[in-house]
Amino acid sequence: MAQHIAQKLRLTSALLGTVTRKELAAAFRAVNPKTAFDLGRADKWLQGRAQPREYAVYDDWAKLLRLEQPGAWIADSDLPQFAAAIAARHGVDRGELERRAAAQFEASPAHDEKSVGLALAGTYACYSRALSPYYRGQLIRGNLSIEPGPGAHSLSAAYRESLPTGQLLLGGPVTPAKRGLYAHLKESGGDAQFFLCLFPQSQPGSVLGGYMCGSSIIGPEPQPSITRILIIRLRDPSPDAAAWGGYLLPDQSIAEDLAALGMSIDQPGLVDRQLTQFLIGDSDVANQVPPAEFRAILDIFDRHWLRHSG
Repeated sequence: MAQHIAQKLRLTSALLGTVTRKELAAAFRAVNPKTAFDLGRADKWLQGRAQPREYAVYDDWAKLLRLEQPGAWIADSDLPQFAAAIAARHGVDRGELERRAAAQFEASPAHDEKSVGLALAGTYACYSRALSPYYRGQLIRGNLSIEPGPGAHSLSAAYRESLPTGQLLLGGPVTPAKRGLYAHLKESGGDAQFFLCLFPQSQPGSVLGGYMCGSSIIGPEPQPSITRILIIRLRDPSPDAAAWGGYLLPDQSIAEDLAALGMSIDQPGLVDRQLTQFLIGDSDVANQVPPAEFRAILDIFDRHWLRHSG
């Protein structure tokens, strides 16, 4: 009869260094793409509220741990036997493995959110296309800080840009989800808003990327805009990082800019080309709606609406 499945999974995860259920499921898929290890049920398995009913899961588990024992042994063995066997097989200290397992996993369903939140917290350098028509074709750099919010599982972000008109500061909640990472940022003391739609965060969390949507800040009239954005984590941000950010010169190197922040990158020329290509995409400017084009559409439907009103 299967026993101690939750504790065995936690020991396995600690051994492999997989922090979240998603990473643990990916490890099972690596040994068998058709594994019956189900991400949706893994939460219950890790909490001890259920256990795998298909013995194929235990067979995949044995392959994952490279054990000589069959999958049935994993299911039926007692916990000390299991811990001793995997520690000996992989040459690690059993006591240390058990301590890592206890520290890494908790029995609450919110464990993954907590882990992701801790992994996201930090200071980031941001690069995106300038939205202002006066700086069309240039890049702008900003500063993003992510911190645990007031709630048990919440995260908050503060985004800053140093503009010719002064400091722009926006803040708001960060929402990690399975299909993406989202942030809705609002200007402190103003009406500017940005929305970040990013790829899901991955370990070790060195960079985030995706789209930033908002309206141009500097210009004769606001333009709804969307631009790609790269958000690069700084290991040791400088004390004045909060005030850092502004428009880059047309020929300014992102790699050199990062080096000034203490992040020296190998092959800076190659990295510059990769970063620039990501930010440019299929266009050398941000994707914006020209006001004149929208006004032409507005004229058609306003006239139609007014003719048929009353």
